[in-house]
Amino acid sequence: MSYTLIENGLLIDGRGGAPVSSGAVLIKENRIQAVGRKSDMALPAHDLQRIDAQGGAILPGLIDTHVHFTFDGFNLQQQLAKPVSLRFFEMIGRMRRTLDAGITAVRDAGGADLGVKQAVEQGIVAGPRMQISITVLTITGGHGDGWLPSGIEMSLFSAYPGAPAGRCDGVEEVRKKVREVLRAGADVIKVCATGGVLSPTDHPEFTQFTPEELAAMVQEAGYRRGAKVMAHAQGTEGIKNAVLAGIHSIEHGIYLTDEVIALMKERGTFLVPTLLAPLAVLEAAEGSGSMPEWGIRKAREVVEIHSASIAAAHQAGVKIAMGTDAGVMPHGTNLRELGLMCGIGMTPMEAIVATTRVAAECLGWQEQIGTLEAGKLADVIVTRTNPLQDIRSLEDAHNIRVVIKDGQVVKEDK
Repeated sequence: MSYTLIENGLLIDGRGGAPVSSGAVLIKENRIQAVGRKSDMALPAHDLQRIDAQGGAILPGLIDTHVHFTFDGFNLQQQLAKPVSLRFFEMIGRMRRTLDAGITAVRDAGGADLGVKQAVEQGIVAGPRMQISITVLTITGGHGDGWLPSGIEMSLFSAYPGAPAGRCDGVEEVRKKVREVLRAGADVIKVCATGGVLSPTDHPEFTQFTPEELAAMVQEAGYRRGAKVMAHAQGTEGIKNAVLAGIHSIEHGIYLTDEVIALMKERGTFLVPTLLAPLAVLEAAEGSGSMPEWGIRKAREVVEIHSASIAAAHQAGVKIAMGTDAGVMPHGTNLRELGLMCGIGMTPMEAIVATTRVAAECLGWQEQIGTLEAGKLADVIVTRTNPLQDIRSLEDAHNIRVVIKDGQVVKEDK
């Protein structure tokens, strides 16, 4: 029986309370045994490995509730030319960079299939804990439908065995598609309730899927496995439809109104802001020039409105879980989102809680991860810096000195 003691750090347990100086975490195999001050702990006499936090911070493993491991940047020409199998090999480095950034759990919002998840679970490749949605459900002509006037399709989520095509129209097609995606091994259903920035034939404000279709998805997912539905939802009407249909989390939430915000708070709907996504589109346009014209134009339209909407939702008390849309920006740069969250009015502690406790609640994993508490799985990170004083210091993966996932040290820098 092995023990690991992480000591000599500022303990930030993810619950939002005051940090504990000279804090420590005792791990027994893959579970947290004790949390608090070392002086209050009964330490084993043998088989104890020690990790010195060196005055840095000790936090729960961080959680990103919206990533796409299947791509890394948005280069249509390159994406269309790749064999499907090549994408799986490319994911290996992306998952590694995500772990190295201190993110020990993610929800993949489209692209990663059951084989990717199982490869991580079986230890074939290193990666974070993962919930998968596999396929993005879209209406014909909606966000997720890659059809172009030339007749060419440029879908980022190619259909193949294990990943059903996502296009569906009408209540009965929607029911069948949800069943197909769950059969393929999805943990969560991902739907586009509105248009988006990076789709060629629609706009973020366009409403997609009827309230009846959205309700059928929620009902079918719940019937089959108690699964939740997450909605790409940017326009006001589509967001409202999704909330009223019982959808679990709103992704992006660009055009929020007071009415919609009140509905989200009343119904306990999670908001995943992905503030970094439109900013990353504009940065890529300036840098690599790989972004399509329509994406650049729409990103410029929404970037300020997006921030104002998230600020209003936060002020109203909507549950905000950190998510980035990583894949639009390079994997491993996810924690830039925390600085943006603080930029709309969140405190550093609130941003950390959104990336730990609230994110775990959004995934339904709050009994296992998200906070440093005895009995929970040992997902723990150690930083070189104090993120309460400088939240943006976490953007540099070098400042994530130790990463422990399931009791195993997966990164340790001196």
